[in-house]
Amino acid sequence: MEENKAHILVVDDEEDICEILQFNLEKEGYIVDVAYSAEEALKLKLEQYNLIMLDVMMGEISGFKMAKMMKDKPEWAKVPIIFITAKDTENDTITGLTLGADDYISKPFSLKEVTLRVAAVLRRIHTNAVPDDRIAYHDLVLDTQKKSASLKGEELVLTKKEYDLLKFLLTNQDEVFSREDILDKVWEEDKFVTLRTVDVNITRLRKKIGEYGSHIVTRWGFGYCFES
Repeated sequence: MEENKAHILVVDDEEDICEILQFNLEKEGYIVDVAYSAEEALKLKLEQYNLIMLDVMMGEISGFKMAKMMKDKPEWAKVPIIFITAKDTENDTITGLTLGADDYISKPFSLKEVTLRVAAVLRRIHTNAVPDDRIAYHDLVLDTQKKSASLKGEELVLTKKEYDLLKFLLTNQDEVFSREDILDKVWEEDKFVTLRTVDVNITRLRKKIGEYGSHIVTRWGFGYCFES
């Protein structure tokens, strides 16, 4: 991820703040969306963002509450958050950091400070990115050098074809493949396996990858995909 191509969401119930941040961050080369409440933001696919700038003091769902909701949902849990708030007490800062905030900016703020802090967080995330020899969806990780898979740090016991199947699906997230496509890509050297073989391996793989099994979805009449 190039820092200046990062996709940022600004969530603040003050429209002028959203407009100012959007304008200035877009000048820096970022792609910026805005939401004027946590309720509006939670309807979005938050996992698509590289960073969320989140106001603390909003309506029914505060920024702190939204952050907690994000941390409880696996596909949103690792999206970086910068809290923006008019409050500047030690307790608020501690609360934000406890919720996993990557930074904390108090209003009124200088735009130079904001852009520097955004760049610093994105640079840190980029530095800690998954290496090229790994394919990951949150804490489901494939090590392509070792030909191994792990879930939450615990190694999974997969057959070669289960590993190959999981690698294929994770590499092509959100793309739907027919059973014929999967046979051609994963069982390319074995022309005598049946379509039922794909179904059996998908069923076994779903069980072995635990909570992420539900991400391998069936598109009836079309095939399978790993839904991010």
